[in-house]
Amino acid sequence: MLTPEDTAQLAAANLTREFPNFTAHLTVSPDDRPRPRDLHPAFYGAYDWHSAVHMHWLLLRTRPEAHADVLDRHLTRENLATEAAYLLAHPGFERPYGWAWTVALAAECRGTRWAGALEPAVAAVEDLLTRWLPKATYPVRHGIHTNSAFSLGLILDTGERAGLRAATLEAVRDRLRDWFADDHDAPAHWEPSGQDFLSPALTEADAMRRVLDAAEFEQWLDRFLPALNTGAPCAILDVPVVSDHADPHIGHLLGLALSRAAALRHLADALPDGPARTRLTDAAEAHLAAGLPAVDRGDFTTDHWLATFAELALTAPRSGTQ
Repeated sequence: MLTPEDTAQLAAANLTREFPNFTAHLTVSPDDRPRPRDLHPAFYGAYDWHSAVHMHWLLLRTRPEAHADVLDRHLTRENLATEAAYLLAHPGFERPYGWAWTVALAAECRGTRWAGALEPAVAAVEDLLTRWLPKATYPVRHGIHTNSAFSLGLILDTGERAGLRAATLEAVRDRLRDWFADDHDAPAHWEPSGQDFLSPALTEADAMRRVLDAAEFEQWLDRFLPALNTGAPCAILDVPVVSDHADPHIGHLLGLALSRAAALRHLADALPDGPARTRLTDAAEAHLAAGLPAVDRGDFTTDHWLATFAELALTAPRSGTQ
């Protein structure tokens, strides 16, 4: 297993690697061909913008003092003002996944010398979020970046520390309840899709854990995933098969093992003792054991992002603990 020092070194190496880069920029003229560092002076590394954001989060979670030079160069007021302006000028950019990780990064920066620099980016995300939520009639339920439940759940976890207003967070809770409160009999047997790194069913359940009280959530989960209590087969408890770790899309399934582990741990911790809690706990540990060995393989296709999801899984509460 990677030590915190190893994880921080992995994060720093990726954050300062500009190429290869998947630049999701809408080109509007023949001359509009900037390099990644020009567009995103803070978040140009780690292959894509959202990975750069959450690998900064990872660095702050592990050993920020060992790589303060990277954070000092990237997380400046000038750089983050540029990032905030880009977000506002491109309202669909990184919605909602990159938005959520921006909020999480700001929360992680609280109390550090980099906190003030993140304020314009958080304000931009809040502005975009409050304009988007009222028109987001339907959630996106698939298992990749635009999944609605994962991002809004992450915003609820970190938004208060990041400085989001209470009214904004309540609007997030209301939207989650509007989307998911009446859901039942989730088609868990459809999972996973071939390039998922999130579980549609588990991200939804984990989001509802955040907005329902304990008794309501236990009842909701029994309706949503009745197999947990009956003992019937439940595909989302089975570790995904990853046939080619180096394939960028199939390799997403390595992240699925880790994101499932995190969600399964949180769900188990939210339930009383019983068969559902036991099954969730056992499945969480199986997924974690399968995903962790892939975190640092020396392959940029996974090294630029996977350690973040290992951190989410390893720091999720284990059943019966806090």
